[in-house]
Amino acid sequence: MGLQKTVKAIADPVRREILNMLKSGRLSAGEITERFDITAAAISRHLSVLKEADLIRDTREGKFIFYELNASVLEEILLWISNLKGE
Repeated sequence: MGLQKTVKAIADPVRREILNMLKSGRLSAGEITERFDITAAAISRHLSVLKEADLIRDTREGKFIFYELNASVLEEILLWISNLKGE
């Protein structure tokens, strides 16, 4: 796990909102973009940062790209925080 990349990725409120949206299931890039008042290019950059941090996965289906949470990285973060707290 690249903890520094992960922390940087979740530091941004737009990226945190994208993660919240994906907890309900996978969404296409277009569906994600529709829910924000920023450009598609900006959303694409946010998705790239989340993907680089391994917080999300993407799957191409025809001309669409779908994104979903990578729960294993989130579990690693929770484990690290629990160990830090001494639990």
